[in-house]
Amino acid sequence: MAQTTTAGQVAEGQQILPLIDHLARIGRRASEASVSAGCLRPRHMIALRLLGEHGPMTQHALGPALSLDPSNVVGLLNELEERELITRRRDPADRRRHIVELTAAGSGEVAQTFSQLRVVEDQLFKALTADERAALYGMLSRAVEALAPVLADCTAHEPDDCLGPADGTLSG
Repeated sequence: MAQTTTAGQVAEGQQILPLIDHLARIGRRASEASVSAGCLRPRHMIALRLLGEHGPMTQHALGPALSLDPSNVVGLLNELEERELITRRRDPADRRRHIVELTAAGSGEVAQTFSQLRVVEDQLFKALTADERAALYGMLSRAVEALAPVLADCTAHEPDDCLGPADGTLSG
């Protein structure tokens, strides 16, 4: 386990991001090789899962929730709508807004893709016990959730621009 210093910082030489990046690359290659052709890409999966967990959302709210620029959200939703995995409808309370909702086909596609990805994850994380995997999932989820308000308040076009790499802090 990584040694920590003051304020929860990881000790020198035990940076987490290179490990996450390495695992992500291996996982991407393995998932592309094992997931059915035409299956969802990671950005699709995240959007559909978000809609599945939180229910219908405004198109505007999806941008910060997905850490995407509004123009990228439109492109993503166009792709999902073409595959009939989501529907967009006008908000009756404000005709300028669109409500985005997961379809039954979208729910089925998420379930199928997650089933295929579970096999990849089992191989990728075979060195971890079920409890360790659950703990890792919980910690990564908590880290993502903690960034959501910062990224939602970010006025930059790209969420990455909100991160201050020089001092390791977030700017908003």
